[in-house]
Amino acid sequence: MKRILTVLAVSVPLAAVAVYAPIGASAYTGSSASAPFTCSSIKVHAPAGTKVESVTPVSQAAGTVTVPGELGGSVPDVPAYCDVTVVLTHPGDGDHAKVRVWLPATGWNGRFQALGGSAYAAGDNGLGMAAAVKQGYAAATTDAGVGEARDTSWALNSRGQVNTALLENFADRSQHETAVVGKEVVDEVYGKAASYSYFNGCSTGGRQGYMAAQRHPDDFDGILATAPAINWDEFEVATLWPQVVMNEEHTYPTTCEFKAFNEAALKACDKLDGAKDGLIEAPERCTYDPRRLIGTKVECDDAEETITAADAAVVRKIWDGPRTSSGKKLWYGLPIGADFAYLADTDTDDNGNVKGAPFVVPAAWVSTFVKKQPSFDTSTLTYRQFAQVFMQSQAEYGEVIGTDDPDLSAFRKAGGKLLTWHGQADQLIPTQGTVDYRKRVEREMGGSNRVDDFYRLFLAPGTAHCGLTGKADGLGALTTWVEQGKAPETLTATLTNAYGQTLTRDLCRYPLVSRYNGHGDVAAAGSYRCAASRG
Repeated sequence: MKRILTVLAVSVPLAAVAVYAPIGASAYTGSSASAPFTCSSIKVHAPAGTKVESVTPVSQAAGTVTVPGELGGSVPDVPAYCDVTVVLTHPGDGDHAKVRVWLPATGWNGRFQALGGSAYAAGDNGLGMAAAVKQGYAAATTDAGVGEARDTSWALNSRGQVNTALLENFADRSQHETAVVGKEVVDEVYGKAASYSYFNGCSTGGRQGYMAAQRHPDDFDGILATAPAINWDEFEVATLWPQVVMNEEHTYPTTCEFKAFNEAALKACDKLDGAKDGLIEAPERCTYDPRRLIGTKVECDDAEETITAADAAVVRKIWDGPRTSSGKKLWYGLPIGADFAYLADTDTDDNGNVKGAPFVVPAAWVSTFVKKQPSFDTSTLTYRQFAQVFMQSQAEYGEVIGTDDPDLSAFRKAGGKLLTWHGQADQLIPTQGTVDYRKRVEREMGGSNRVDDFYRLFLAPGTAHCGLTGKADGLGALTTWVEQGKAPETLTATLTNAYGQTLTRDLCRYPLVSRYNGHGDVAAAGSYRCAASRG
C-alpha cells in the first residue's frame, strides 16, 4: 500500500485544572487584560452541547519534536511550550474528542492557528503544531474522537450502523469546538486574546477550512485551505473510477504504459502557456487523444510492451471521469499529467493474475460508510453499481460532509479571507472539483470580482496532492491580506517539472493563467505574466 501524502509537515504534569459548566459557543469573547504566562490551572468552559471531561497542561522543554510512524518526522529547534489537552464529550454520544493546544512560552506572535487533518485523521499529528509554535503561533488541533489517517474502525457501531456522532465530529463539530476552546486557552495562558485567528489545512484539512467558512464564519479571520477535499460525498466515490474502468474493460495498463501516456500528453500540451517548460499549465485544456499512442513500443523493465487500443480506451475514460451508463457525467477525472499510480494501482498474485488495488481512502469510504460492509471489495464494482454507489453517497452524506455550500455571504460579512491553492496534477483529489466550487460561489455571490474580495484560488501546474506545502508561503500571503488588507495577486512558488527540474513561478489568481513573455529563462517566474484564459 502506497504512503498517504501528508497535509504538510520529558513532559512534566502540573497542577490540577478547573472544569466549568457549558456556556454558549459564542459567549466567550476573551479578556483584554494581560497577565504573566502560565501553564497551570487552565480554566476551560465547555462549548455548547459538550461537557469537559479533563484539562491537562504540561510544560514541554525546548528541542526537537519527533513524531513516529508512517506519517512521522521531526521538527528541530522548537521553543519551550505549554501543551494543553482538553477532552470533550457530547452527553449521550459516548465520544471523547481531544483538543490539543500548544502555546510558546516566549516569542508568541499574538496569533492563533488551528490545524486540520489528513485522510480520516481529523487533526495534526504534531509536526504541523511544532512548526506553528516554532513560527510563534499558539496552535490547536483535534482528533475528533476518531482514529489515524487510515483508520475507519470507528465508522460503524455494534449494530453495523454509521456512528453518526463520530461522523459529525469528523465532518464539522470538533473543528468548530477546537476554535472555541483553543481561543479560550490562549486567553487563559497569556492573559489576553489572540489578535488574529487562522486555520491551516490541506486535503482533509482543506475541507475543514471550507466547512468553517460555510458553517462557522466567525471562527477565523483567515483560512488557508489547500487541495481541499470538498465535495467529499462525490469525489471520494469518483476516485474509484479508474479501478472500475480497468475491471470492466479487463485491461490493466502497466506503470510504464501509464507513464508513456502522460509523457505523450506533456509533449502535446507543454506549450499551452507559450513555453516548453516541462509543465502542463492547464490540463483541462489539453486535448491530447490517447488513441494516438496505439501501437507505440514501450520499454519497461528490460521488456518491450506495445500500447493497445484497450490501453488507450482505459486511459481515455480515466481522464474523462466517471459517467453513468447513459453517458451523463458524474464527476471530474484524473487530471492529465497526474500520476496514475495511486488511483489506478494493481496487484499481481502468485499465478501472475492482475487485479485492481483501490486506493485506501475512497475504498474505505465506499465499503464502510456507503455499503456498510468493511470487507466489501470495491475493485469488483461494475459501471452500473458504481453509479448507484455514487448517487447513494450523495443522498446519504451530502448534507453531512459534502462541504460544497456556495453561499459564503456570512463569511464575507464577518470580514474573513479564504485562500486556496490546488495542484494541477493532483493524483488524489481532482483539481476541477475545486474550480467547480469556485465557479458556483461566483454564480451565488455576484461574479468573480466580488468573490475575489474575500476568496482567492491559485492553481499550480505540475503539482501533486498537497505538493506546494513548504514551497509556497500561502500563510504569509494570507496574514498580509488579513492584517494589512493587501490581497495576493500572485503566489510565488517553487515547482518541479516532469524532468525533475526546479522552476519558480508566480501562480496566477484564478481565472487568470500564466503566459510566457516570449523571452527569458523558462524556469524563472519573471519570464511569465498572468493573462485571461483562452477558454
